[in-house]
Amino acid sequence: MMGGDEVPDMDISAIRDPLGGANQSGMRDHNERLVLSLILRHGALPSAEIARRANLSAQTVSIIIRALERDGLLLRGEPQRGKVGKPSIPMMLNPDGILSYGLNIGRKSVDLVLIDATGRLRAQRKRTYPYPTPDTVTGFLAEAFVALSGGLSARQRDRVAGIGVAAPSELWNWLDKVNAPGDEMQAWRDFDIAASVAGITGLPVVVQNDATAACTAEHVFGRGREFSDYGYFFIGSFIGGGVVLNDTVYSGRTGNAAAFGSIPVASAEGATQLIQHASIYLLERALEADGRDAAALWDPENDWSDFGAPLDAWIDHTARHLAIAVVAVVSVIDFEGILIDANCPPGVKARIIERAQAAIDRMDTQGIERPVLTEASVGRNARAIGAASLRIIERYLLSHPRFG
Repeated sequence: MMGGDEVPDMDISAIRDPLGGANQSGMRDHNERLVLSLILRHGALPSAEIARRANLSAQTVSIIIRALERDGLLLRGEPQRGKVGKPSIPMMLNPDGILSYGLNIGRKSVDLVLIDATGRLRAQRKRTYPYPTPDTVTGFLAEAFVALSGGLSARQRDRVAGIGVAAPSELWNWLDKVNAPGDEMQAWRDFDIAASVAGITGLPVVVQNDATAACTAEHVFGRGREFSDYGYFFIGSFIGGGVVLNDTVYSGRTGNAAAFGSIPVASAEGATQLIQHASIYLLERALEADGRDAAALWDPENDWSDFGAPLDAWIDHTARHLAIAVVAVVSVIDFEGILIDANCPPGVKARIIERAQAAIDRMDTQGIERPVLTEASVGRNARAIGAASLRIIERYLLSHPRFG
């Protein structure tokens, strides 16, 4: 039905595209993407509402919906009866209509996930390590891909759009922060991630910066759908971020936009980078210094409730410096909001956001609108889910043209 293997700038955002849809026969692909994007953002919609939002004729929408139903991408909901006229039938995404894999290569762990068209996590495999190497990651992928794909039927395999990869832009940087040996980490400089992943899986591959991928997940499947322009912070081993402008996740000229970890913040040592004050590796060091098992940080089943004083101190330190960075970001772009997510238990994330907001409220924000922090909803798997969404976006949804 839909094709195109070119990687666009990410987003489903033509929902607010003032140009709307097009009735010309040559625009079928665009209009199908628009209909799927509208339903993904707003949930189940009747054809009349789709036509109104898309600025398409009722006949055009009817033809598109029938085609998408035949292709197994849409399902009919229960008829909704109004006061007058025929009942309307809401159209919804078929969760089994599209599947996609996402690989997140982190500083301390690697994840492979399988998601469906609604962003629901169908399956997941995870491995932790002291530091990532190409051999460790590819070995994990080979095993995990066999395990996840082995659970799919032939029909489900036909529905797989591909695999996305989320990884830090320069895995070999900040080696001193994670105690990684330089010679082994330098192997990433010449390692072709896309080619290796394609060779292992046999699937089309898209690669994106990990924090931008997390932002993409939030924008497609999470609370990001509530905003047109916002800044996004993800607190992982190293803190990073994303920028959404005019409903588009903006990756930047080199794919490294919103490198919020590099923002200078004031500290006792002078102006240092945010990454040195709001990253989980700092908590790992504090736990080790306190004689605790820092490996528990990377266990998704651990709620961190037994981390005690080191956790409290880390939350306070992270929140104070995050507040400084947020005000700096909002001083540059007049965002509607700032969304915060983290690779940590929900309760810990909520504490960080609460204390960061309190710190912002005490700051001098004269000349700008005081930023209000919003808790992102996708959670600690955002980078892997965002990676998986890349091929879904590329094949089935709308994207805006690049900025600048």
